[in-house]
Amino acid sequence: MSRPRIAITGAAGNLGGLLAQGMKDMDADLNLLIHKKDVSSNLKGKKHIKTFRVDLAKPETLSDALEGVNTIVHFAGILFKANPEKFLPETNTQYFHNLLDVAVRQQVKRIILISFPHVEGECTPDNPARGSLDGKPESMHARTRLEEEKLLFGYGKKYGFEPVSLRVGMVYGEGILMIDAGQWFARYALLGIWQKPTYIHLISKTDFVAATIAAATKPDISGIYHIGDEGIQTLQQFLDDITKYKNNHQPWRMPVWMIMTAARAFEVFSAIFGTRSPLTVDFIKIGMVSYYGDTSRMRKELLPELAYRTYKEGIGLF
Repeated sequence: MSRPRIAITGAAGNLGGLLAQGMKDMDADLNLLIHKKDVSSNLKGKKHIKTFRVDLAKPETLSDALEGVNTIVHFAGILFKANPEKFLPETNTQYFHNLLDVAVRQQVKRIILISFPHVEGECTPDNPARGSLDGKPESMHARTRLEEEKLLFGYGKKYGFEPVSLRVGMVYGEGILMIDAGQWFARYALLGIWQKPTYIHLISKTDFVAATIAAATKPDISGIYHIGDEGIQTLQQFLDDITKYKNNHQPWRMPVWMIMTAARAFEVFSAIFGTRSPLTVDFIKIGMVSYYGDTSRMRKELLPELAYRTYKEGIGLF
């Protein structure tokens, strides 16, 4: 059997880069697709790893990068930028449409979309997301990701490749961008959170990589998988514990209007000066929705044993 060739879009990004590091020593060829930012130096100079500079807005830049590829893992997207409502329909939905068109022409056999449970709307440990495409989420991030899922499964049915959506809970551990940003704010007593308890599904960066590798390499993988651990906790509990572990200030409990005001201020600054916006109104909208997924398919087909069953077992990853 020939060696598999796996393409990772957004391979210089936070989670895409994490997966690339986890795959670099596998018995597989890797095509790392990047846009502006480069990959880490330890991913260069290896015969089985090729880097391609592409632009998802220009499908013609994708053909060489996807030639001979068996599986695509799609991360690429824009997060920390003002006014996501204006660009996400293009950078999420249309760009993914472009990727799918080229992948079909190159006869890619499996396409994996990294998604999240929010696409089903509010879901809790007592009523977890179960793989529906009928959700009506409020935030633009979730709505456009749901549109990507519908595109993926529509294309898969029409063209005969294996469509896979990994609905991933919050990935935690040192080096995860949003977690590190929260710790930075907590270091200076600037981290705030709303009072209403919000359930979140977590997954360690170790188990996230292992589950994604399994989805990319195991035979007969198709459909929707929720990726999460066994813990039941709220966002408030999680932030309290990880900031305490790092000897940072625990987050203030704040009224929602105050957090929204801060998000709008960040967005205005980002829009004026062209910088990243660590907080946006749409992030708050998606963040206030409890999200939890039924992980039975993941445990049965991808990852029967977790390295860290709860974040309390994995807190040393910080």
